[in-house]
Amino acid sequence: MTTIAVHPLGVLIALAVVAAVTATIYWMLHPPRTKADIEAKQAEAMLHKMVGSIIIVFSEEIHSGHMMVLAARLARRERADLLAVYVIEVPLILPEGAEMPDEDRAGYDMLATAEVIAQHHDVQLHTEVLHARSVSSGVIELAKRENANLIVLGSYREGKYSGAPLGRAIEEIATRAKCDVLIGVPGPYGVLLGEDRRDNETARPV
Repeated sequence: MTTIAVHPLGVLIALAVVAAVTATIYWMLHPPRTKADIEAKQAEAMLHKMVGSIIIVFSEEIHSGHMMVLAARLARRERADLLAVYVIEVPLILPEGAEMPDEDRAGYDMLATAEVIAQHHDVQLHTEVLHARSVSSGVIELAKRENANLIVLGSYREGKYSGAPLGRAIEEIATRAKCDVLIGVPGPYGVLLGEDRRDNETARPV
C-alpha cells in the first residue's frame, strides 16, 4: 500500500485553483449587468410602482376608445385596478345635481363598450358616470378620491377645435393632476392607437 504525503501548502494551492475555476465559471454564466440592463430594471420597477390604480376618462368630446385596449392590457399586466369614468359637464344654468338623462344614456353606452373590451382582456373594470361643472375638475377630484397612479386620456374629438387633438380639459388635467397622465393621440398613419384606415382610404373619394 502506497502512502501519499499531503503537504498543507499543496492543499491551499489546490483549493485556490478550484476557487478560481469556480469563480470563472460563475462569472461566465452570470456576467455583470450592463448600464442598460440596470436602467431597464429600474424602469420596470418604476412602472410597477406607478401603475397601481388606473383611471381612463371618457366624455362627450374626449374620445378614449382607442386607449381602452392599452389601459386594459396595462392593468392586466401590472394587476392594477381599472376605473372607466364618463364625465358629464353640468352647465352653470343648471343646478349641480340636475338630471341629464340623454347625457347619462350616452355615458352608459360608452362604458358598456369599455366593459366589453375589459372582458376580452380578462380585466375587472369599475365604471362610473360622473357629473361635474367641468371635465378637468371632475377628473382631478376623482383621481384624488381614488388615489390614482395613472390617468389615461384619448385625443380631443374634433369639433369645436377642428384639427386640434388636445383641448382645454386635457391640458388642465395634464397640468393639475398629482399623478402620471398618459395621452394617446393616433397618428395619421399609425395603427397602434388609431383605427384601421385601409377601409377609409379605399372609401375616400378621389
